[in-house]
Amino acid sequence: QLHPDHLYHLATAQEWAAYQAAGAIGPGSLTTEGFVHCSWGRQVAGTLERHFAGVTGLLALQLDAAAFGGVDLVEEDSYGSGQAFPHAYGPIPADAVVAVVPVA
Repeated sequence: QLHPDHLYHLATAQEWAAYQAAGAIGPGSLTTEGFVHCSWGRQVAGTLERHFAGVTGLLALQLDAAAFGGVDLVEEDSYGSGQAFPHAYGPIPADAVVAVVPVA
């Protein structure tokens, strides 16, 4: 069960395994856009619908922003969607993941 006010990053089981091995969440968006996409729990359903339609085996990695170290978390509307999403400007330590919830 996702908590509406908790912070999440969506990943496949394979991505999560790779993040654990690397010790940090550093998806392609970090290179191409400069940040890691995150969602508040209340935004996850919309994010799944918009960006992950038909994808199975997805996990919501619940994050503790206090464990991000020096990585800034900024809420912004990067795409003009009318909704601000949290973005982490740097790799998120894998230790910041406090729960893993299957979502799709």
